[in-house]
Amino acid sequence: MDRKFFLVAVAGGRGVRMGSEVPKQFLPLKGKAVLERTISRFVEAFPGLSVVTVLPKEHISAWDAYCSSRGFSLRQTIVPGGITRFHSVRAALSKVPDGAIVAIHDGVRPLVSVSLLRRMAERMATERALIPVVPVTDTLKILNQAEGGALVTAPDSDPVRSRYYAAQTPQMFLSEEIKAAYAGPFDPSFTDDASVARRNDIPLSYIEGERYNIKITTPEDLVLAETVMDHLVPE
Repeated sequence: MDRKFFLVAVAGGRGVRMGSEVPKQFLPLKGKAVLERTISRFVEAFPGLSVVTVLPKEHISAWDAYCSSRGFSLRQTIVPGGITRFHSVRAALSKVPDGAIVAIHDGVRPLVSVSLLRRMAERMATERALIPVVPVTDTLKILNQAEGGALVTAPDSDPVRSRYYAAQTPQMFLSEEIKAAYAGPFDPSFTDDASVARRNDIPLSYIEGERYNIKITTPEDLVLAETVMDHLVPE
C-alpha cells in the first residue's frame, strides 16, 4: 500500500448510558482499558501506523497517566472531543495529512479482528470508501409513540428485513476526500462517517463486518465483550 495508514480512534464520549463515573472507553476489560484494547488491534494489524485519539478534554491527563503506568508507549496525537461526534472527527482529521488512508473507529469497539482490518486495507487499494456491515437478523417493526408514551403500530408497512444492514466501524476513506467532506456544515442527520461521505458524493463500498465487533455502550455490553473474549476472541 503506497498510502500511509492512520487511525482516528473516536473516544470523546462521557458514557452516560454506562451509568459509571468513569467513561466507558477507560473501563477495564479483562485487565486493560477498553480503549487500549481497541487501539492495540490496529497496532497489531498495521505496525507503524499513526494514531489520532479523540478524548474528553478533562480525561486527557488521566489517559496519559494510564498509558505511562501500563507501558503503552504508542505515540498518539491527542485531540479534545467536540460538541458532537461530527465535530470530534473533524478536529481529528485536521491532524491527518492528505494522501493517506484513514480508518475512523469507535474507541469502544475493542473486538474488531485483525483479519477484518487487513482485508479492509487490501480493499482500499481500489476503493474510495469502505464500510463494514452486518445483516439485521431481528424482525423490524415501524411504531409510533402515542400520547402517554405507549408504542402503537404505525400505518407503514413493516420493513423487508433482507434489505437492512447495520453499519459498523472502522470506516475507511482516502484522507483528502473525507477531510473535504467534514469541512462542510454539520447536519443532525449525520449518523456516521459514511453519511458525511455520502453527502459529499463519495462512492461507498461495503464489506461483510463481524457479529462480535460490538460497540460497548451499556454494562451488559461489557459483560458480553468479556464473554466473547473468554470463548471466541484470542488475546
